[in-house]
Amino acid sequence: MRLRTAASVAAVSCVGAGAAAVAAGRFASRYALRPRPDPTPDGGALTVHDVRPDRVTLTRSLATVRRGVYGLQGTSNGASGEPAHAAVGAVLDTTPTTVTRELLLPQRGWLKPGSRVRITPQVHAGNPHETHGLRYAEDPVESELGHLPAWFVPGDRATWVIAVHGLGATREQPLAVLPLLHRLGFPVLSVSYRNDPGAPKSPDRVSHLGDTEWRDVDAALRHAVHYGARRVVIHGWSTGAAMALRTADLSPLRDRIAGLVLDSPVLEWQAVVRSLAREHGVPGVFLPLATRAVAGRTGLYGGPLTGSADPDRLTVPTFVAHGPGDSVAPWRTSRAFAARRPDLVTLFRVDGAEHQGMWNVDPDAYEESLRRFLTPLM
Repeated sequence: MRLRTAASVAAVSCVGAGAAAVAAGRFASRYALRPRPDPTPDGGALTVHDVRPDRVTLTRSLATVRRGVYGLQGTSNGASGEPAHAAVGAVLDTTPTTVTRELLLPQRGWLKPGSRVRITPQVHAGNPHETHGLRYAEDPVESELGHLPAWFVPGDRATWVIAVHGLGATREQPLAVLPLLHRLGFPVLSVSYRNDPGAPKSPDRVSHLGDTEWRDVDAALRHAVHYGARRVVIHGWSTGAAMALRTADLSPLRDRIAGLVLDSPVLEWQAVVRSLAREHGVPGVFLPLATRAVAGRTGLYGGPLTGSADPDRLTVPTFVAHGPGDSVAPWRTSRAFAARRPDLVTLFRVDGAEHQGMWNVDPDAYEESLRRFLTPLM
């Protein structure tokens, strides 16, 4: 309600309808360009009702009844408490108002009755050693804006995987698939990019939904090649997938890219802008104005499957994990992308998953499909 009131005040306080439209569009666009953590429509704050050593009871919502493995992010005791993070698994019991799930792994802080949490597809908190016991090194990547924090997990193969997180996430997001990649012998570089915590800020300090951030992935590609990678697979989530496509299309080292893994890919930025603005309560009448304002502020133009997302520009094997439950990045666009290039694109459909939650719904099925895709690229 506060957002609707503020938008209305912004509109009526300007002189003339044109000025009102510009003000309202710019006001709404800022929510798309500065996405909060885990931008999913059902990812709002929940209450912890009970905690046992092996289970946790939460407020019932669309998110808490979804099958799979997820993270809980929040605080141990109110807004000023210690940050808390835990992993939850199968639904054990439900009532009309609560859901009890398996408590898999408390990783940071302690959940308590009354704690406020968000359910998120980012399962892990911590570094590769804390979460999986894997040896790793802090390995900053030099970019045009400065040093980008990155983790390097060594492997025996000459083909590396560069892991690029998505909207509202951090370099902790790829930790979910790290054990699989490590078992397969891939060296893994999990990289941050501009405007991430600890990373350099872009001049305008807003997200360009991958359109400029891809240059940080290109810097990671240069870094990997410099330190011995013969070939590279880029695994990107959400806007990270958009960055992977741009890097494969535009990088001077694109001939070193052996394949792409695109999870919940952002192939149609306008739909993402509308979804993020709507999630923050922007009234529907302002959504077209928000899209125009984003285009004006970022230089993003064009429609779906244009630019680097054009399947005709694809030159390497590509694995797309997506499904019709994604309300942020449209499934129809990924389906059209795959249909245009059946010679290169493997489409792994996931039902019942929200944005960036394709692994979470069925980790075993996701990892087996990904293993089959990656094996020829080793």
